[in-house]
Amino acid sequence: MRFSKILVLLMMMAASVATSQEKNITLEEIWSGKFSQQHLQSLQSLNNGVEYVVLNHDPDSGNSSVDVYSYETGEKTRTLVDTKDLKGLKSFQAFSLSQDESKMLLATDPQPIYRRSSKAIFYIFDIKSKKLTKLSDKKVQEPTFSPDNSKLAYVFENNIYVYDVAGHSEKQITKDGKVNSIINGVTDWVYEEELGFVRAFQWNYKGDKIAFLRFDEAKVPEFSMDIFGGGLYPSELVFKYPKAGEANSEVSLHMYDVASEESTEINLGDDKDFYIPRIKWTNKDNVLSVQVLNRHQDQLDLIFVDAEDYTTKVILTEKDEAYVDVTDNLTFLEDNSFIWTSERDGYNHIYLYDENGKLKSQVTTGNWEVTNYYGYDNKSNRLFYQSTENGSVNRDVYSIKTNGKGKKRITEKTGINNADFSADFTYFINAFTSTDTPMQYTLHLAKNGKLVREIKNNEELLEVEKPYHFSPKELSTLVVNGNELNMWTIKPSDFDASKKYPLLMFQYSGPGSQSVSNSYFNTNDYWYQLLADKGYIIACVDGRGTGFKGAEFKKITQNELGKYELEDQIAAAKKLGELDYIDADRIGIWGWSFGGFMASNAILKGNNTFAMAIAVAPVTSWRFYDTIYTERFMTTPQENASGYDENSPINHVDKLKGDFLIVHGSGDDNVHLQNTMRMVEALIQANKQFDWAIYPDKNHGIYGGNTRLHLYTKMTNFIKEHL
Repeated sequence: MRFSKILVLLMMMAASVATSQEKNITLEEIWSGKFSQQHLQSLQSLNNGVEYVVLNHDPDSGNSSVDVYSYETGEKTRTLVDTKDLKGLKSFQAFSLSQDESKMLLATDPQPIYRRSSKAIFYIFDIKSKKLTKLSDKKVQEPTFSPDNSKLAYVFENNIYVYDVAGHSEKQITKDGKVNSIINGVTDWVYEEELGFVRAFQWNYKGDKIAFLRFDEAKVPEFSMDIFGGGLYPSELVFKYPKAGEANSEVSLHMYDVASEESTEINLGDDKDFYIPRIKWTNKDNVLSVQVLNRHQDQLDLIFVDAEDYTTKVILTEKDEAYVDVTDNLTFLEDNSFIWTSERDGYNHIYLYDENGKLKSQVTTGNWEVTNYYGYDNKSNRLFYQSTENGSVNRDVYSIKTNGKGKKRITEKTGINNADFSADFTYFINAFTSTDTPMQYTLHLAKNGKLVREIKNNEELLEVEKPYHFSPKELSTLVVNGNELNMWTIKPSDFDASKKYPLLMFQYSGPGSQSVSNSYFNTNDYWYQLLADKGYIIACVDGRGTGFKGAEFKKITQNELGKYELEDQIAAAKKLGELDYIDADRIGIWGWSFGGFMASNAILKGNNTFAMAIAVAPVTSWRFYDTIYTERFMTTPQENASGYDENSPINHVDKLKGDFLIVHGSGDDNVHLQNTMRMVEALIQANKQFDWAIYPDKNHGIYGGNTRLHLYTKMTNFIKEHL
């Protein structure tokens, strides 16, 4: 009897231990940040190349400081500014150094405008004298020192101003700026969103000229959104948004002469319907480089402008049957020869041209992609870049001479390696991750990749995860429609190949994107672990149109956005459904943004394959989306009506058979709620039953407070009920 009691007790203890070790993840844990990886704060290298600066905040005092650290040791060496030593400024949220690092701009009370743009109150801090000067009582945009620090240029209410630092006086150099009409010196909505920059002015090296862009939005149609807020009446946000085929801003290039206080418009040709995606001063005195892209985005001209007589010369023309990618890779060397990247041989590679645009060498070559260009070190005559030479799901960092010789791989581990170089290319900080390794940060010598020290890892996260027995993210490939596609899979931790499991597929599928890589779990992956605990298999397949496998693979979708991508998702689902352990009658799909567009198409055009779909913030008709993005891949609706309409889910609502959930934020300035509202109306008129949810005033990311927890609870319940 005593033995039996001991045996029962031991069995209960064992069960208790097993229970404590095999925890099931919850949505509350995921969205509380419990499984967040620690990341290295964004560093800014000093000119000396051996030190970097970091913005620190003291949570107890509320003070802010910019501190200097040694790359080699990681120890703090000194402090450039600390608000505890300043009168009239308690804290600041951002900073920037002047070119010679003698002065600093401190930003306070920032106010976001769109995705990248904001305005703030700025202070000028002189590092040597410790003097603090308020730039203006107004919230301004993009203040930038002249090269000699004697002046600042900034934008206020769509006009450019020049501020004299010594005299504490400002001069307004453009006068026609007006909201929703004329913009000087910063970009309009569509440039900011799709061409990725806000500041549209540049000082020359002498500080006596300012090149700037002017946007005339007069002909651009307005879009409006109600902001419901908490008051009795909603307010209205009205902004210029050019939808595909509609009028863009008329953009022009201007040159301001500081001495004469006069501006001159630069003639860039007779065509007025074009983009200016980049301006950059060359290393030759008073020669500005301008990139001009035609509206179809299949021809880009690199033009040099003489800032003395304002003459122009086309130096290089890049053409593509589909589209030309705009990058920030243009780098001018001491003799004004320049580095350029191009897909002209079928893969993205690095090229070197002389100052007249004559090709000197193709620096990199091979059936792989250069995925990041880090810069050029003139001391060693070496370029630094990241590539897929070790497979499209991996990234490694290399250096190479400008003649294409002496290539060195300077990272060792297989996975995703991202480098951040010091200003003089003495060091680089490597951020490494793989499917079984959360982010690790290490310091290396740039000349050979030698490890200097470990900086930060996420071993604590691995300890937090241990009791949950998470399933690995398995990387593989799947042959679909004659192409070998990258795939990851997450299975239940107690997976039994003799059983049948429902399958949920995730995808994004947008042009040039990648969802399958050799990297550790992101937040959604923890949600997939929760679903796996509930008996689902989750898979993701990167089909045609995605990136890093060559231009042909990426650009096959031209003029038919959604056609080949959908064919690959349907074919992949069918192939996976043939596996003994997949229930082919219980396959679902979900996605966000472009992925929401794809999920919507999948439940309609793939109605015999997919039983369920969730579409978050989807494009439902490409006619509703902006010019630059949509026309890059589709030309205009006037030229390609069938491409737009045949591949837009709003025109296929009659095909709905499965269970469909559509979700949108009412404050989405990117993919407008219009997409979902028009889709909902079409589904209603087709007498199709579906579920939908609108999140008030939430933008494209649908977040804030408990919003994400609520959204993922809704999606989890929908999957459990319908798959």
